[in-house]
Amino acid sequence: MERKVLIIDCADAPGLITKITGVCFAHGLNIVKNSEFVDNPQGRFFMRTELEGVFEPARLLAELQSILPSKNHTKLVDLGKKRIVVMVTKEAHCIGDLLIKSYSGALDAEIVAVVGNYDLLAALTEKFDVPFHYISHENMNRSQHEQAMLKVINSYEPEYVVLAKFMRVLTPDFVSQFPDQIINIHHSFLPAFIGASPYRQAWERGVKIIGATAHFVTNSLDEGPIIKQDVISVDHSYSVEELSKCGRDVEKSVLSKALQLVINEGVVVYGNKTVVF
Repeated sequence: MERKVLIIDCADAPGLITKITGVCFAHGLNIVKNSEFVDNPQGRFFMRTELEGVFEPARLLAELQSILPSKNHTKLVDLGKKRIVVMVTKEAHCIGDLLIKSYSGALDAEIVAVVGNYDLLAALTEKFDVPFHYISHENMNRSQHEQAMLKVINSYEPEYVVLAKFMRVLTPDFVSQFPDQIINIHHSFLPAFIGASPYRQAWERGVKIIGATAHFVTNSLDEGPIIKQDVISVDHSYSVEELSKCGRDVEKSVLSKALQLVINEGVVVYGNKTVVF
């Protein structure tokens, strides 16, 4: 018996759930878990269904297409570990957390490589028997540096690329290589404090909460579809350094939770938003 996830995104219409589950039943598939959501203002229907049984994927998808509204987005995907390449700069807390969780089985990701524009995190990465690739940005323009990184990343054929505090803005050419596959952790509760030095921005505004946001990367800086967010309380006595120190725990927690949601096929992107099942 196999287990797969059926994801459907289409125009809303009466009777969709009955029709979809009827096709699955006709294929002898057992519904293990089912979730759906309707965006009423947009007239959009979303459904995530975990199925178990013996699959004929092509025939199943063809029969679903015949009963769904036109211009739908329908896919049948396997559950299980996904191949991840992580990009880093100097900070260890997010990559350290991902390595530990991957090693222990708490995260269904196989970290196949780590790529850094500094070599400071090589020793940490290699403790987990994960290859570390140091690709310095010195004496390279942005395009040359990204091409060097892409050559390494593509050699691992990752399903997702994770920016674990990778502190360089990626160009549209790089982003276009991995549509809805690059996940970034930003150290603020977006849309507040976009860009550099968000903890200093937060301190200057005297905020009473700080947070972190995991989102898909697009060509608009820190404005891609949001996957997961969280916050903690702070007060007037915190310095910029103390805000940053407290924020690290939120950052690593939000990133790993977001990544697990994506790996479990629990996130559907539409427009600049997500449906998270």
